[in-house]
Amino acid sequence: MRSKLILFSAFIFLSGCDILNEITQNPALKTFAPTEAEMGVAMKQSLNVGIEQAVQKLSASGGFSQSSFRIPWPEEAARMERALRTSGLGSSVDRFVETMNQGAEIAVREATPIFVNAIRNMSFTDVRDVLLGPEDAATQFLQRTTSSALRATFAPILQEALVKVELTALWNPLADTYNALPFVQPVNPNLEEYVTDKAMTALFTSLATEEAKIRSNPRLRSTEEMKRVFAFRDAQLSAN
Repeated sequence: MRSKLILFSAFIFLSGCDILNEITQNPALKTFAPTEAEMGVAMKQSLNVGIEQAVQKLSASGGFSQSSFRIPWPEEAARMERALRTSGLGSSVDRFVETMNQGAEIAVREATPIFVNAIRNMSFTDVRDVLLGPEDAATQFLQRTTSSALRATFAPILQEALVKVELTALWNPLADTYNALPFVQPVNPNLEEYVTDKAMTALFTSLATEEAKIRSNPRLRSTEEMKRVFAFRDAQLSAN
């Protein structure tokens, strides 16, 4: 009797192992569809993580000036830059560019509340489309829903930031020197608009990079909801 009981227990154990092994090997069995609430929580968590990383990197000291997002001298005033450097004012030009980038670093810190508000108002359709969309689907969503608000918010903040770093005080003497030269066409680019455009491009590009990392690297899925929902996404993509 005892030997039969041992054999029966062994059978149950081995059968259980076979089932577990099948679940482990089969994503369709392992990854059950998450609920709408779980998908919403996970997507909003992942967006918050991506936004935090993107804003933190860009708003750090050197986040613009010492990165691929460095804002250069305004393109429409390229002839002015060459003339000023030829006239021995290269250091003043460099200081102006550095200060312009510092202004962008200050302004971009204010992007987070705008993004968070857009995330809070996401519908389930938005969540599903972003989850199962391309690698930059979340970035596209935020760019579509926040660009106007970002630009409106950036304008006064950037104006204040540029005043704080005394950008105009650097620009005016350079512009006056150049515009006083004979046979040149006076230049007066809208610096606030120029820096705003560059800052927004940097912000969305950086956000797309962070989003792609979360989608492709399971180790960056820092919550249980993110792990479960993105595992489901991965299984869905593998099956198609």
